[in-house]
Amino acid sequence: MGGVPTKRRRAAVPWMLLGLWIVVLAIAGPFAGKLSDVQHDRAVDYLPASADSTQVAKIQDELPGGESTELVLVYHRDGGLTAADRTTAAAQVARVDRTFDLTAVPKGVPSRDGATLMYPVASTAPGHDEKARDAFVNDVRDIAHDTGGLSVDTGGAGALATDASEVYGSLDGPLLYTTVAVVAILLILIYRSPFLWLVPLVVAGVADFLSMGVAYGLHQAFGTTVSGQSSGVMTILVFGAGTDYALLLVSRYREELRRTERPYDAMRAALRGCGPAVLASSGTVAVGLFCLLAADLNSSRGMGPLGAVGVLCALVAMLTLLPAVLVLLGRRVFWPLVPAYGSTPKARRSLFAAMGSSAGRRPMTVLASGALLLGALALGVFSLPGSLKQEDTFTDKPDSVVAMQILAAAYPERGTQPISVITPTGRAGETLATARDVPGVAAAERVRSGHGWTEISVTASAPPQSTSETTTIETLRDRLDGKGSYVGGQSAQQLDLKDTNSRDRKVVVPIVLAAVLLILVVLLRSLVAPLILLGAVVAVWGASLGIAGLVFGPLFGFHGTDPGLGLLTFVFLVALGVDYGIFLMHRMREESLAGSEPGAAALTALRTTGGVIASAGLVLAATFSVLTNMPLVSLVEMGFVIAVGVLLDTFLVRTYLVTSASMALGRTVWWPGPLSRKPQPRPPAEEPERTLAPTP
Repeated sequence: MGGVPTKRRRAAVPWMLLGLWIVVLAIAGPFAGKLSDVQHDRAVDYLPASADSTQVAKIQDELPGGESTELVLVYHRDGGLTAADRTTAAAQVARVDRTFDLTAVPKGVPSRDGATLMYPVASTAPGHDEKARDAFVNDVRDIAHDTGGLSVDTGGAGALATDASEVYGSLDGPLLYTTVAVVAILLILIYRSPFLWLVPLVVAGVADFLSMGVAYGLHQAFGTTVSGQSSGVMTILVFGAGTDYALLLVSRYREELRRTERPYDAMRAALRGCGPAVLASSGTVAVGLFCLLAADLNSSRGMGPLGAVGVLCALVAMLTLLPAVLVLLGRRVFWPLVPAYGSTPKARRSLFAAMGSSAGRRPMTVLASGALLLGALALGVFSLPGSLKQEDTFTDKPDSVVAMQILAAAYPERGTQPISVITPTGRAGETLATARDVPGVAAAERVRSGHGWTEISVTASAPPQSTSETTTIETLRDRLDGKGSYVGGQSAQQLDLKDTNSRDRKVVVPIVLAAVLLILVVLLRSLVAPLILLGAVVAVWGASLGIAGLVFGPLFGFHGTDPGLGLLTFVFLVALGVDYGIFLMHRMREESLAGSEPGAAALTALRTTGGVIASAGLVLAATFSVLTNMPLVSLVEMGFVIAVGVLLDTFLVRTYLVTSASMALGRTVWWPGPLSRKPQPRPPAEEPERTLAPTP
């Protein structure tokens, strides 16, 4: 009699979970829709928290009118400007001056060859309001337009920021749609079912919606930076990691349905079997991403919590909502390949069993060959181009980049964008004199004052982001050091980004390695196995950057690499790579605990998890490869390196190197845990003493 209430309770659990998710989404819905409102892509949102350039940007917000929006109108005609061209340019600039509240009347600066004329334009009217800034830039562009063969391009920091903002604003839709389409195609190919693929995809979409609400809550509660880059990566992680967890769970659930009659009981067994590995792997990824909070770069610090939120929301959805939906749909969701109770799957030659056998025959040879290959690929790092300049940040050339390139060619002897110096008003005269005395400074003048600060605009005699201009900025900072002054501006920001990324690598990388190693030691009860996994993923990271060095310049035509590429790809590849290692090692440990010898345990683990890991790796690599279609070089570079790294990790490291290392080391792979010790042979059972029956 007690069985009927138990059955009813079991039947009610999936419905209760489904109802709970409806309530959660109803609460998160209003907040998810507000995430785009708090997304900002201003320079200060990406700059180092403690750098001079960040302080300049913050103080500029406090000055009268707020932050200055600086533009350069570039008039150019091949073969030389005519008198009519100069008249047209003067008329357009005069109209700009009449229409907007500018900080000064624009003055034209002709180039030596007479083919180019530039007018610096600045206004504090937009302040730090991004929408007002974009409207100002676009209105200026409407006034200053091409006329009769005379080209007019709008450059400068404000124009670059507007073009970047438009690019980031256009990412959300295409990024989401492309990611969904890629994941859908792969799931259809993997499951070979007209219905099953839709379930994890919808659940991933629900997780993405929840992550947006949680991310908005984090911003409101802790001021977490939300940028176009971080929100885009969060979406990628939700669909990539979430689909990986779904693949592992569905695969185990399919196995259990053949052994268990009721779907509810089969799902419970599946969760018991793969749940610990999924929890450990997602926890490792989240902890690795949270380590980015130790970075000084605002964009990296903001990406850490948002990425972790995406992974954790995917985890919760895949371990609660996905099981509930699958149980409610029953076995028919697998149609036409329905796993019948008591059936046995068709015996097929396993590709991964064959690969494992080949690694097992000569494990040391395979291990040495793989390590040599990864090392050779890593040498390509020396071919990576230098730091990415502002004009090279877009895959296509917007108006602002065209203007900067024309300026660089027409004015090689002078700077075309100002260096901003913020100084206490009481020291303004002294600071102005010091700036004018610095070698490489062509001009310096006061711009505005307020709230105890004065801004001085410095023009270098060298082109932007050149070695000479960098020397000028560093000399300015040295001479103003200790006097309460800050040196900022676009070129100074790029310099600070480069220096801070170098500092962050030295701080964050050891923290990530230590945190991940600790988690692996606790999970695997071993020290050797975690070191193998960590060494493997670090080697994959190096090889991936090496491949990037071989293709970024010759194939993609990139002229530089984003300063944060090394750190971000390291964190993602270590966290995600160890993720797959946990799946493999966890199953290997299960087999070892069941009594299998180390070699047999490694082969069984590879045979049973190899297909799932390969499918998960393909999905994750495909989701990150979506970034390679985005219009920003930094996103393309990051997506390429992570996608290549995931593929290397899936098909080379997990399949061959970790398996061959485990077989070569034998029980030592579990040292110093109990599995590293050979079990003692059991003593033979004593036979009962025989007594002879008395003879009659």
